[in-house]
Amino acid sequence: MIKLKGRFSRPIWQYLILPVTALLLAVLLLTPIILRTESALKIRPNQQGLSLPDGFSLYQHLDQRGIRIKSIVPEKDSLVVNLESPEQQEEAIEVLQDLLPTGYVIVSSESKRRHRLLPAFRNNLQNVG
Repeated sequence: MIKLKGRFSRPIWQYLILPVTALLLAVLLLTPIILRTESALKIRPNQQGLSLPDGFSLYQHLDQRGIRIKSIVPEKDSLVVNLESPEQQEEAIEVLQDLLPTGYVIVSSESKRRHRLLPAFRNNLQNVG
């Protein structure tokens, strides 16, 4: 063992136990938060002349079936339904297929939450220097 003389009378590994343990604990606790995936459904019209469905109506129907929704947001030519849990994605697709008339495409996608945080950091990095 490496021993430092003078002020430090214990072996160096004993001084490293607490910081290394704290770092490992922080990594274990923060990894699920950072890598958590979000489920989203994109609804877009497949035929000319169809408009986007009403988001509030979709919210009400999905909520009545017990499907929890974080948000419903229009994005370009589609409507994005962000679900609270990925497990409800298949059930939400079935409900939306029954609810919406023919001519709408429902695409499921899972995106990592981390990607939403990165643009905020990129904007701050441009101001540095």
